Amino acid sequence: MELEMKNMDFKAGDNLKIKGLILHDADRFQIDLGCDKEDLALHFNPRFNDDLDGTVFVCNSKAAGCWGDEKREINNTLQKGAEVKIVVNFSGDMFEVELPGDQEVHFPNREDMDVIKYLRICGDFQLMSLKISH
Repeated sequence: MELEMKNMDFKAGDNLKIKGLILHDADRFQIDLGCDKEDLALHFNPRFNDDLDGTVFVCNSKAAGCWGDEKREINNTLQKGAEVKIVVNFSGDMFEVELPGDQEVHFPNREDMDVIKYLRICGDFQLMSLKISH
């Protein structure tokens, strides 16, 4: 599955609600927010079979096609085959990703983007709904 949106208007104070199904044989999926695919303020990437840590969340940013330093959270509580709601809150200097079970992942806006114009959701995830609240 892949969804790509351009010319979005996602700013500080907004949130993005994503509902979907993690595939039963999922390896990974990702949610990217930024200017375009080469400039990402947030790359949120749950991995279920990571070589280093098994099941992890990996967050990163990308500037002019170059990845930054990965932030890894080993406590990935997402389950293969589960229906999930993921909420991304954007405060301007920080992304807060709310996950099932009151789990949260925080990632700084390293690229200092004021407006997010680009969204991409892809991987082993079946999207059911998407909502942006201002």
